[in-house]
Amino acid sequence: MTRIGLDPETNVVKEQFAVVYAPRRQRDRFPDNCVQVVASREQALAQADAKVKRFPAIVLGPSRSSEGLMLYYLVQWLDEDS
Repeated sequence: MTRIGLDPETNVVKEQFAVVYAPRRQRDRFPDNCVQVVASREQALAQADAKVKRFPAIVLGPSRSSEGLMLYYLVQWLDEDS
């Protein structure tokens, strides 16, 4: 799922590993205060904690919404077979 276009000339919006706070995993975009960007897949998996609804993912962002919020878009959950 990608709602925003990528500009190959810049490195502002990019795919990143993250731990995402997600009370409902049906969402495909998250405000920046729900996303903790991490350095690697292994770090995302290690820092995830399903008990407190923090899940490992690959996200695309940050991107400014029309409302002025900084958003990250879900590319893939790392703990699900996809």
